[in-house]
Amino acid sequence: MEYDAAQHSLQCPKCHHGMEEITHEGITIDRCTNCAGLWFDEDEVHQLKAIKDGHMVDTGDAKEGWKWDSHSDINCPRCGKEMEKSADPKQKHIWYELCPDHGLFMDAGEFKDFKFESILDRFRSLIKGDRNIVAP
Repeated sequence: MEYDAAQHSLQCPKCHHGMEEITHEGITIDRCTNCAGLWFDEDEVHQLKAIKDGHMVDTGDAKEGWKWDSHSDINCPRCGKEMEKSADPKQKHIWYELCPDHGLFMDAGEFKDFKFESILDRFRSLIKGDRNIVAP
């Protein structure tokens, strides 16, 4: 996998460490240098999902990512507003936080799982259960 990484001022909305810009196939996202969570501006999550090896930017451990699911009351790293709790409609076990104006945050391992939909997703969703989504 080839990508460029550069430090910049965006802070992780979960652990508040610095994030690095990762560019893969012309799409630049932000990855936390501590928890390895991923920030996707606007439609970058779908653009990267469409790229054959786009999942390679998600280098974090999914088990560690699950630990961060309990930290769901977070603010958008772009505007500072509280983010909405959401889940992927096709893979309900993938929980992420969404800023309708700027993008979304996925914990380590979630994007890799999001990219590869499979029959196992139904079982994962049963084990993890539904997310308690608070209406804005």
